[in-house]
Amino acid sequence: MNERPRRAPRSCCPSAAEGDDLRPVEGPLADEELAALAKAVAHPARLRILRLLARRDTCVCGEIVADLPLAQSTVSQHLKVLKEAGLVRGTIDGPRVCYCLEPKALRRLKSLVAAL
Repeated sequence: MNERPRRAPRSCCPSAAEGDDLRPVEGPLADEELAALAKAVAHPARLRILRLLARRDTCVCGEIVADLPLAQSTVSQHLKVLKEAGLVRGTIDGPRVCYCLEPKALRRLKSLVAAL
């Protein structure tokens, strides 16, 4: 049987050196933003996904499901929540979606929590 060679995942990961976020870290809008981000990370499986993505240099596709004791549909739902919150970026690579962290959003979350 002829197997097609696996392509290496493309890098969808943005540069970690993107510009600083000058939005306020206090006030009603910052509180709403922090609440939305906190809700996205308020599940152990989503935290595991973020940690898994943080350990990788490239986009991660199917390995996420292989590294978690969860069904593929459950992992997909958690990735959807993280993507909607802006913490994860997903790019289409053929029939797959490859995911990586969104460093700017993680820096913003850290800033908002630090301002508490």
